[in-house]
Amino acid sequence: MKAVVIRAFGDPAGLEVVEVPAPVPAPGQVRIATEAIGVGGVDVVIRRGVLAAHGFREGHLLGSEVAGRVTAVGDGVDASWTGRRVWAYTGLSGGYAEQTVAAVEDVLVLPDGLTGTDAVTLGGSGVVAHFALERGRFAPGETVLVRGAAGSIGITAVQLAAGGGAGAVAVTTSSAERGARLRSLGATDVLDRSGEGGPDAPAGFDVVIDVVGGPLLPLFLDRLNANGRYVAVGVVGGQPPADFGMRLMDAFRRSLSFSTFSSDTVPGPGRQAVRSSQFADAARGDLRTVVHEVLPLDQAERAHRAMDEGKVFGRIVLTP
Repeated sequence: MKAVVIRAFGDPAGLEVVEVPAPVPAPGQVRIATEAIGVGGVDVVIRRGVLAAHGFREGHLLGSEVAGRVTAVGDGVDASWTGRRVWAYTGLSGGYAEQTVAAVEDVLVLPDGLTGTDAVTLGGSGVVAHFALERGRFAPGETVLVRGAAGSIGITAVQLAAGGGAGAVAVTTSSAERGARLRSLGATDVLDRSGEGGPDAPAGFDVVIDVVGGPLLPLFLDRLNANGRYVAVGVVGGQPPADFGMRLMDAFRRSLSFSTFSSDTVPGPGRQAVRSSQFADAARGDLRTVVHEVLPLDQAERAHRAMDEGKVFGRIVLTP
């Protein structure tokens, strides 16, 4: 089968389409013929080599979420899974392929009315947005800033905050056109990437959800209100300065909080319950997904180049 691996860390040109054996489901796993493959920020970070110290090596087969049909089951898995349309989390490997395997507890049957493309746009990112707001102890009436709101996590966080009764939902983004699209999803104020603009935007925020990280992170810590909570859910803009925590100590009397959040720390049943609810909402049209582009699997390099250039609004989806 065709798959996409990292031939060399760094530039998207280091991605390579190869032929590999089709996977065989181990006990507790199902095999899925993929119909849609989500291209996520974590894929980009892995491809750049940022996580090489965590065991990722050249030759790694990218991809963490897919949608498709179950074609085989491993020992201990109910045969009735065969033929079902599902969304699946494959870990941090295996998704960029014509077939993949996943543990059955990480597989969810898709509701009628939800496409595979929509499922991989929402499946991983929606859970992060939900629990990030929960980690930030977001409450109705509070002001929220979503930093890096044009990606699938940010788009969902904007909708959830607005639907949860936020007093204001500000976003950072790179253009007026993107700002207008985010307003249509529930944003009330649009700032540039450095947090400037929006003359009527709140001066401070109770909750900041940050997908970006990078060198400007300390500037956004300064935008927290007293008792404000900052939740970092990604580092697509790179690691923050090593001494960024001094901003918190300098503002000691304002009782600010900073935390990181990975959905890996949420027990599987909790993730699946939220995901199932969000899939149902999306199938009804109550939660919107935004697909930037659908590309063939063999154009994964093009997808990653668009991610690196900051051209993506929503999610790119690959199809075999």
